[in-house]
Amino acid sequence: MVVPQIFGALAVHFFAPHVRYFMNPPPNNRIVVLDTTLRDGEQSPGASMNKEQKLQLAHALRDLGVDVLEVGFPVSSPGDFDAAQTIARKVEGISICGLCRCHFNDITTSYEALKDAPKKRLHLFLATSPLHREFKLQMDKEEVLRRSIEAIQKARELFDDIQFSTEDGSRTEEDYLCEVVERAIEAGATTINIPDTVGYITPEEYSNCFKSLRKHVRGIDKVVLSVHCHNDLGMAVANSLMGLRAGARQIECTINGIGERAGNAALEEVVMALCTRKDFWGLETNIKTERLYPTSRLVSAITGLAIARNKAIVGQNAFAHESGIHQHGMLRHRGTYEVMRPEDVGISKTHLVLGKHSGRHSLRQRLLDLGFSLSDEQLDAVFADFKLLADKKKEVFDADLEALVSGRIAAVMTPVWALESYHLVSGTQDSPTAGVTLKHRNGFSKSASATGDGSVEAVYRAIEKATGIAVHLKDYQVSAVSVGEDALGYVTVEIIHGAQTYVARSASVDVIEASTVAFLDAINRIAALLEEASEKKVDSKSP
Repeated sequence: MVVPQIFGALAVHFFAPHVRYFMNPPPNNRIVVLDTTLRDGEQSPGASMNKEQKLQLAHALRDLGVDVLEVGFPVSSPGDFDAAQTIARKVEGISICGLCRCHFNDITTSYEALKDAPKKRLHLFLATSPLHREFKLQMDKEEVLRRSIEAIQKARELFDDIQFSTEDGSRTEEDYLCEVVERAIEAGATTINIPDTVGYITPEEYSNCFKSLRKHVRGIDKVVLSVHCHNDLGMAVANSLMGLRAGARQIECTINGIGERAGNAALEEVVMALCTRKDFWGLETNIKTERLYPTSRLVSAITGLAIARNKAIVGQNAFAHESGIHQHGMLRHRGTYEVMRPEDVGISKTHLVLGKHSGRHSLRQRLLDLGFSLSDEQLDAVFADFKLLADKKKEVFDADLEALVSGRIAAVMTPVWALESYHLVSGTQDSPTAGVTLKHRNGFSKSASATGDGSVEAVYRAIEKATGIAVHLKDYQVSAVSVGEDALGYVTVEIIHGAQTYVARSASVDVIEASTVAFLDAINRIAALLEEASEKKVDSKSP
């Protein structure tokens, strides 16, 4: 009788906990947020960032409460490697992640870039769908599986935290996807991501994909499942949420939803959906929601990508009410037409904040309230801009301050060309003629003049002549930042040079000045890259 008693006791000891787990799994409502604004977001046309801008944004995303920060594709270029290495060394309190293909050189290069980070992750990916296997990779199922396993095993020699992504996983055969995921877990992956790479899947299908993995893959409970959705059909946020509901516990997203083509799932939309409807989703994140709005504006300033007025959560109209019925309801109870408070996402209710007699300390404090933490050098520059603006405007609004900061943040840190002066002659009888004088960072100046069909075109042609850089103007937009006759004019330009797109913005009460500064900023991005390439070419010829 002793043996059965012992066996029974062992059975209770070893098996009962697992039975309890499957019958009543422990609560797991914490969502890991992986932000890929610095990697996938930067792949938006015109959204390239320099190292200083990436570092500034990395600190902001850390302060926002992001858990994992994907900082780039280290092997893709020396610039990406340098930025990833700098962030790994200077941004603490967050896991720093680098993307790489299933190539050994990619893995070792990523390790060199990230090795100084206290917490680091390697993100491996390989396409698994029939379309990608046949036409992009020209590999069969066995080869894709072998490459994936070998890469994960190699990565295990250098990293403890390894994420594996089945690129185009949402269009991969169910049985094969389960097989790849199971073998990846056996090889040592700690996070498994199933991307909807081209935004093709529907919310129900995506949910069923995760349910299938959880049902058929051995060891699935040992890893974190992740969602990564693109917005080609406008379903990135919906798909992401349904993936989380089906058991995924990590979401990959970007600020403002920027990214390839139509973009990624917007971090602020997913987070506020979880927060506002916690009664339905039952999930939570570490995101400090009151920092969403300032972080959104920072990303817009750095990338030059404007935020649509009707953008959910952070758009200018998100908490605006014009309809008389809506306004009446809001006066009675704000819940009638607002499901969240503007303060919850960091939108200030203060409008008029400073005047021409305000000091540097007051400006710094107001900018901190708006979510902008500037260095002393940046603050000095913004303060000088603020004083000039305050002399021109009767009222200075938060939006004006954001525009001033955006201009300073978006500018190339060490511009190749600085604007010394410009002049413009225009009239009803004459073609507009513009002249500019630019100073190169090496100390010499260049002047040029040109005519155009309009004043802005004349200035732009003069800048092209002075710098020797010819571009195609793809888009030009002007909008008012605040209200009143003396409102700041916000100019956004999008130019093309070679195969690359560059976006820049500037604000001023003088639209021509704003147009000039924005265009010159975009030209400076090109000039910096050209000079860098020239220097590398010279170095390569050195003995």
